[in-house]
Amino acid sequence: MGRRGTSWLTTLVNVVIFIVLEMAAFSMVRHNAPLQRFWAARAAHATMGRIWSGTSSIGNYFSLRSENEALAQENFNLHAELLEAREALREAKLETPSKIKGFSVLSAEVVQISQNGQHNYLVLNKGLEDGVQVNSGIITRNGVAGIVDAVSDHFAFAFSFQNNDVSVSARLGREGGGGLLVWDGSSEQGAVLTGIPLQFKYEKGDTVYTSGHSLVFPPDIPLGTLTGKARVVNGATNELGVTLFQSFSDIRYVTVVHNNSIDEIQKLTSP
Repeated sequence: MGRRGTSWLTTLVNVVIFIVLEMAAFSMVRHNAPLQRFWAARAAHATMGRIWSGTSSIGNYFSLRSENEALAQENFNLHAELLEAREALREAKLETPSKIKGFSVLSAEVVQISQNGQHNYLVLNKGLEDGVQVNSGIITRNGVAGIVDAVSDHFAFAFSFQNNDVSVSARLGREGGGGLLVWDGSSEQGAVLTGIPLQFKYEKGDTVYTSGHSLVFPPDIPLGTLTGKARVVNGATNELGVTLFQSFSDIRYVTVVHNNSIDEIQKLTSP
């Protein structure tokens, strides 16, 4: 075969190889097109997702102001309701017995209190114009708080029970021996019941009440319980430790009681 025949054969082989390669390429494109379409669609969906997310964030941002305004209004309404509830609770705590036989009663609030000395006091938010009088007693649901000593038009000054100059006529139980209850001079709820005759029996935990022998306080107000501490004084009477029911650190609402017969009784007993 000559040189010309070799050249023709080479050309034919190249054409066959080209055709085979083209067919292979076409087959690959035909079989791989779905995969390519999948990745293209996936990329498109991701892009659209980012666009939608951004649009949603923008919408949320612009709606945030109205939502905050609604929340602020709701908080205001709740706060107003809370204040109303607190005021109703305060009024409920200020409720006092409508009657104590022989006594006038009215409610008051402690606006100032002293607890750091031996002559402590209370200041009440009620005065002459409200009916408070000198020598009125101050009680709570937990016992005796003090005695009014001076009154202005709108306020009253009172000696606290935590005062060395204040004593309360008291007794053991409802039928037991009577004596004077005084502050112990040191502890917040500590007191001493003095002058109890030796013949009267007692036990730790017995309740101490107002006796009713005072012109200031009504009878049968629970004051505290016996601690169990006791000592004999001058061989004639017992001095008994008492834990008061009233805590003076949180005292706020009180009842002012005034003996309606005090002036008449004092005239009879004065020299």
